[in-house]
Amino acid sequence: MRRIIYDVAVSLDGFICASDHDVSAFPAEGSHVTAYLERLAGYDTVIMGRTTYEFGYRFGLVPGARAYPHMDHHIFSRTLSVPPTADVTVVRDDQAGALRRLCAARGGDIYLCGGGILAGWVARQRLLSLLRIKRAPVVLGSGVTLFEGLAAPVRFTLIRSTAHDSGVIFSEYAVQGA
Repeated sequence: MRRIIYDVAVSLDGFICASDHDVSAFPAEGSHVTAYLERLAGYDTVIMGRTTYEFGYRFGLVPGARAYPHMDHHIFSRTLSVPPTADVTVVRDDQAGALRRLCAARGGDIYLCGGGILAGWVARQRLLSLLRIKRAPVVLGSGVTLFEGLAAPVRFTLIRSTAHDSGVIFSEYAVQGA
């Protein structure tokens, strides 16, 4: 079974972006960025929600295009509109079944790119394997939380933690019982 890995930046107060989806407060340079880019090369599939996918439009992503060229894309949304020639798969129906089939298919690790709503849903499905967080030395005060909509605790075991010169702390956690 393929692993789903949530690899995400988070503020000290637990937000993955500000209320307006702004991420500019997060450090964009430093050894943590190099390490993240190296990890990206290890994923062959990415899953994300509509808001995360459309966030890429701000940076020139064309609707229907891949945000990460080397990865197979699955966007979980009932409302996203992409051209018929899209190079991404929009998962509209039987999302839980589609995710389970994706996990059971051949391939490498699955990158859960975001956002917090999708991450909470994946955790509730009990399909999350690892959490890789880049804790930034910033407090946002409000925004999108790391996990939205959890009704019960999800327990993790720390695997490793690394401090970077930027002040970012990278930590990797295994989901207990995964």
